[in-house]
Amino acid sequence: MSEVSLAKRKEKCENCTKQCNKKQNDDGADSQQEKEEVNGQINEGSQLLLSACLSCDGCLSEEESLKISQQSVEEVERVLALNKRCDASKHRVLVASVCPQSLPFFAVKFGLDISEAAQKLCAFLKTLGVQYVFDTTLAAGFSILESQKEFIQRYRRRNHDSHALPMFTSSCPGWIRYSERILGSLVTPHICTARSAQQIMGCLVKDYFSKQQKLSPDKVYHVVVAPCFDKKLEAVREEFTNSLLETRDVDCVLTSGEIYYMMEQRKVSVEELDSVPLDQVLGEAGDTTLVRHEGRGSEGFLEHVFKHAAKEIFGVDVHEITYKTLRNRDFQEVTLERDGETLLHFAAVYGFRNIQTLVHRMRKGRVPYQLVEVLSCPGGCLSGRGQAQSEVGGRLDKALVQQMEDAYTSLPVRLPEVNPNLHTLYQDWLQGQDSSQANTLLHTRIRSQGHIHTQPPHMQW
Repeated sequence: MSEVSLAKRKEKCENCTKQCNKKQNDDGADSQQEKEEVNGQINEGSQLLLSACLSCDGCLSEEESLKISQQSVEEVERVLALNKRCDASKHRVLVASVCPQSLPFFAVKFGLDISEAAQKLCAFLKTLGVQYVFDTTLAAGFSILESQKEFIQRYRRRNHDSHALPMFTSSCPGWIRYSERILGSLVTPHICTARSAQQIMGCLVKDYFSKQQKLSPDKVYHVVVAPCFDKKLEAVREEFTNSLLETRDVDCVLTSGEIYYMMEQRKVSVEELDSVPLDQVLGEAGDTTLVRHEGRGSEGFLEHVFKHAAKEIFGVDVHEITYKTLRNRDFQEVTLERDGETLLHFAAVYGFRNIQTLVHRMRKGRVPYQLVEVLSCPGGCLSGRGQAQSEVGGRLDKALVQQMEDAYTSLPVRLPEVNPNLHTLYQDWLQGQDSSQANTLLHTRIRSQGHIHTQPPHMQW
């Protein structure tokens, strides 16, 4: 990015954040910041959404804006229409991958359990012209296993690498974008390099699956159904694009709400839809049972890494995790203690205000955690604004979120370590867990953008 562009972006960003500051001052929010930090408590005042900050035209280049404009219902409709009109040799095979945090939304809207709702959703997508419908739990398993491995490596080099710990999770694109664009080198070296479930699913579809189907990646159009608008920003990142074939790992992200809108526009009756099982990346060999990972509504990185580290480093089997809430449910701690000594100290930090408190402490060198699971949406992934907003006023629909949480936790938990499909793919697709292929396709690089590496004074939220 040119110096002129950087200056323009910074000017726009300063104007936006000054307006945010003014709003919070008017609400009496800023006066609590120092008190919060001193007391270790978080103000539960008005919420400032990270996505609202980072998806404005102050942070989006013209090229990004164009790419994101293509992440739309209209674009999917265009591809579907082209398939109907053009010669069969020019058809693109449509593949949809559904995030497990989106399925509870459809379960609540359909009045069905998650497994039944998934089959109805699959049927609807196939009536549109989508040929294959997967869920992304398998890809999330890869992300969790790679995060566990990276945490162990970072822990073991902590005494001679100042950037090893704390490790921040990397699954949330809003958090990653904020870290790269605003926080810079204060935070980026600490972020786990494992790709998110969405982008690993993109590799599975465009690399493994397309080869199995004897298709060129550019002949596959891959749609992801996600709970969060920020996933659109992630899909258009340069490193997830094959410039030679002019194709992305994820061609389009539609939110759960956008898919439901498509159903409403077509006046689809759920009762009239067939029940069609989801497809499996491994074909008939795949397990059709819907499962979830641990955690209360996200991918559960904290719980999986915590249990793995306790066993791998200290030989301790942890069966139940007890969270200590620091005033609000979106800032919680977990500790492993033995003989009065704290062995592991992790935290879950959700929502922009809590993230600001975390960064404020880190700048002062007062972050005691070895791992922090960071998500920009208050409440976690189930509360993504692509599915959890009320129809009136755009506020969080708390009743809907509670129903989605109940539906999500009804799914059985399965550890990725015991998923045979993951072990098969590590060998058949990636040539082993520690191969260069695994490192290339399951990891990415987090980079500071521009020259900002300390938070400017006007951004002291």
